Amino acid sequence: MTTVADRKTVIVVGALGVVGRAAFEHFSALEDWEVIGVSRRKPDFPAERWISVDLADRDALLAALSGVGPVSHVVYAALMEEPELVSGWTSANQVGTNTVMLRNLLDALPATPGRHLVLLQGTKAYGVHHGPYRMPARESDPRFIASNFYYDQEDLVRERSGAEGWTFTVLRPQIVCGYALNNPMNAAMAIGVYAAICAELGQPMRFSGGPACFQEAVDAGLLARAIHWACEEPRCEGETYNIANGDCFAWRNLWPRIAKRFGTEPGIDHAFSMARVMPDKGAVWDRIVEKHGLRRVPYDQIVSSWQFLDYLLRYDRTYPHHSLVSTIKARQHGFHDCMDTELMFDRIYDRLQADKVLPPSP
Repeated sequence: MTTVADRKTVIVVGALGVVGRAAFEHFSALEDWEVIGVSRRKPDFPAERWISVDLADRDALLAALSGVGPVSHVVYAALMEEPELVSGWTSANQVGTNTVMLRNLLDALPATPGRHLVLLQGTKAYGVHHGPYRMPARESDPRFIASNFYYDQEDLVRERSGAEGWTFTVLRPQIVCGYALNNPMNAAMAIGVYAAICAELGQPMRFSGGPACFQEAVDAGLLARAIHWACEEPRCEGETYNIANGDCFAWRNLWPRIAKRFGTEPGIDHAFSMARVMPDKGAVWDRIVEKHGLRRVPYDQIVSSWQFLDYLLRYDRTYPHHSLVSTIKARQHGFHDCMDTELMFDRIYDRLQADKVLPPSP
């Protein structure tokens, strides 16, 4: 039987994002863990301990965490994105603000020796947003020359952990897919909304992207299990790991399956920018919500950025751009979990439909 003394306390920062929400749910289901969620927004689900605060507001954060008590583990999944999503990935403001947010958190938490922090990154650490890179990308690959807030955050963590006596692990997932609202980088949600709107308009769900290529993704639940593993596996201390489902996929191969689920057909490929075409479809979405009795999530929140979908689908690219990483290191150190990517999308859409976020299948 687990006693109070045996319980570990994890603070999940960015707990309403795709990654943070999955991590919060995962640790909440474990009887020997206490979970504290941190986000600017209030949760839309039951949470015993929650702190609503802006990480960029240092004074507010110091006050909010002043009585939090001992924290044994930190999951840092917070992220500030620019309104112009893709171009914002190289902006000095994004680099600076995201680094300040993490520094503020480290200043607000007591420097507890033995504490472990899991820092979430992604394949932008390999310069994927600047063009083709060496594949499969490995954790030992050198940094890309462009500025990147991942690098600044990691340097900060290495410096502070060494000086203050705590440990860390860096995880680099590929295209995280899961359950979240008002998240700019939630591919599953954006594709589901697009499919539902096509069906409502009686149009095929045309593939809007560029040349065919192979990619990898990771289920948010699987990533949460990887975070848990990193928290407790001694070999993970000071290490970086790529995390992916373990298979490859091509968006075109998924398109017919998703189209059928929402009551339409894939049609013929037709390259176009989602960011230009989809923002004015709010009235259509409202009609879908009314027709099916869905949760009244505003259109600009259910998909807060269509730019990310343009990027993922390789719109306006004239060459294949495969995106693959090696997950051998994680397997060698003990993490063997995997997920069929097609099944992952099925499960995500099952949940979004059951929760009346997306319309039911016909």
